[in-house]
Amino acid sequence: MHTTNSSKIEITTFFLIGIPGLEHLHVWISIPICLMYLVAILGNCTILFVIRTEPSLHAPMFYFLSMLAVSDLGLSLSSLPTMLRTFVFNATGISPNACFAQEFFIHGFTDMESLVLLVMSFDRFLAIRNPLRYNSILTNARVVKMCLVFSIKSMVLMLPFPFALKSLTYCKKSQLSHAYCLHQDVMNLACSDNTVDFFYGFFVALCMMSDSVFIALSYIFILKTVMGIGSHKERLKALNTCVSHICAVLIFYVPVIVLAFMHRFGNHKSPSTTILIADIFLLVPPLMNPIVYCVKTQQIRKKVLGKLAKWVGKLLAPMERYTVEGWSHEKDENDLSQTSDQSNHHDHRVCEDSGILQWVTDGYEAIKGHGYQHRGLQEGEGIENTMMNSNASHANYHSFILTGIPRMPEQNPSMAFPLGLLYTLTLLGNGTILAVIKVDESLHEPMYFFLSILALTDISLSMSTLPSMLSIFWFNAPEISFDACITQMFFIHGFGGVESEVLVSMAFDRFVVICDPLSYASILTHGTIGKIRIAVLTRAVCVVFPGPFLIKRLPFCHSNVLCHSYCLHQDAMQLVCASTHINSLYGLIIVIFIVGLDALLILFSYMLILKTVVGIASRAERLEALNPCLSHICAVLFYVPLIGITMIHRFGKHLSPVVHMLMANVYLLLSPVLNPVVYSVKTKQIRWIIHVFQRRKNRT
Repeated sequence: MHTTNSSKIEITTFFLIGIPGLEHLHVWISIPICLMYLVAILGNCTILFVIRTEPSLHAPMFYFLSMLAVSDLGLSLSSLPTMLRTFVFNATGISPNACFAQEFFIHGFTDMESLVLLVMSFDRFLAIRNPLRYNSILTNARVVKMCLVFSIKSMVLMLPFPFALKSLTYCKKSQLSHAYCLHQDVMNLACSDNTVDFFYGFFVALCMMSDSVFIALSYIFILKTVMGIGSHKERLKALNTCVSHICAVLIFYVPVIVLAFMHRFGNHKSPSTTILIADIFLLVPPLMNPIVYCVKTQQIRKKVLGKLAKWVGKLLAPMERYTVEGWSHEKDENDLSQTSDQSNHHDHRVCEDSGILQWVTDGYEAIKGHGYQHRGLQEGEGIENTMMNSNASHANYHSFILTGIPRMPEQNPSMAFPLGLLYTLTLLGNGTILAVIKVDESLHEPMYFFLSILALTDISLSMSTLPSMLSIFWFNAPEISFDACITQMFFIHGFGGVESEVLVSMAFDRFVVICDPLSYASILTHGTIGKIRIAVLTRAVCVVFPGPFLIKRLPFCHSNVLCHSYCLHQDAMQLVCASTHINSLYGLIIVIFIVGLDALLILFSYMLILKTVVGIASRAERLEALNPCLSHICAVLFYVPLIGITMIHRFGKHLSPVVHMLMANVYLLLSPVLNPVVYSVKTKQIRWIIHVFQRRKNRT
């Protein structure tokens, strides 16, 4: 703040508000709010995409609908930043310039939506009252001009708002009444004369309410026309085309009217009620409009379902094609040599035993007769050394071929964006955890030291799979050298083991703090934690280190196609044409020694924790003791995908290849994404990340 004179202090920061009295629940309230924003954005983008790509929807009604979708997107994106800051990060401060800009866009897109609803009512009136001249009146050029005029009108009408507010002086009060900036809300904080702002705001409100009057007038004429139709069935058919628009009008105007009455007559009501209605006004129309139009408009519904059906058909078609080709080539190639038969049997064993998929079995039937055509390569383009020479007994390969989406290579690019988003969230989330623990001295405790190790492990595990995943899904380059494959294998299994051991250490930490809190600081000293770190890393390296050398000594033949988008020991082992008893025994020892033993230790720790907690007399104290364990319990669910993929490998060999691929990727990708989210939601210190960095800035 800075002093304007001796009697006034001008406000340089406004403070938003979530829901008064429920500040402690803001993080949980943010979940449905974020879900509403996500559905609104996806729904309106779907409407725009369908109208853009379908020539049959290039008609005035759908042009206006696309304008409504743009308005809804603009309205959602205008309020999104401050809503997330308020409810997720508890950061309520906003600069005046940012506040003025936000209220300009919120009011601008609100007015635009009101105008679009008005012009859509005119469209419905014209289609019912004078259908023969409909196309000649609402030509494409005229529709474009109307959309441009309405957009410009909304922006010009709202343009004076920021400048009028900027000219006012704000002092004493800086607390706004919502989680976003509105003109009337900011105007009430001014300590200078705001008469001009009041009358201009009143004029804008009258303009918007006039839209509702014209909409009502349009429907009066529509009803007059419909009542003149002789057939009851025809009357219902005519009115049915208006149902979607009527729903959109009610969704938009009912909260506005309720909010206006509450401001005028409901001063005695709870502030939370007013805030709730205001949030409904901003959140519900963008959410419901695409749903209403998809459900009630036959053309939109058919096109959306058609797009989905077409996409699902593309997914399923390659499965059928590969299956049919596999059987047909099996019938046509009965003269294959015994060596080729052994190769086919081996290929079947490869992906059946590792849980993937009979696409290799089917595909290689064709490969033996026609040459290998790999995903992403042009017709007739072979991969050298991919298949065994029929005159040789076996061949060692210098590279392996990784698999993206089994049987559906043309869908690999569709996975590029979600995978990139998952990796970005993983790096940002775990990087944030590390940064917060590093800069906030209050987090320099054993629990958070273990959490930092978990975050570092998640980053390393993600970085281990990142190169090959990007290579396949982004650049369509599935080939990986043998040495690079066994190196990746070492790091994936190594960091997987480290994560399991860190979860055991965190379970021990929770056990000590609950069962022996007085000795906690003396048991888990910095020296002890350092030794635990070294022990965790040493055990993981020693257990995983023999794996690459055991694989490297073996000969590979018949096939070099792996069953995942990254290299795993059990996956590469299935391609070997020699005895793999030592490797199988080694893999079993790893599973028992790391996964089985760690899971038992965690389970044993929680049995002792529950025994201690049950002995506490007070129910509130029992809940308080268990509450710090919730984050760790969620992280321990890391074992669920592992158990799931094990069960699928053992009992789900008949399932779709995509199921195996999804479970394997969930096992490696989901845990690093969710761990920082869980700990950020459940740990108050980490959730207040903005305040941590502000304190750090003040200290510097």
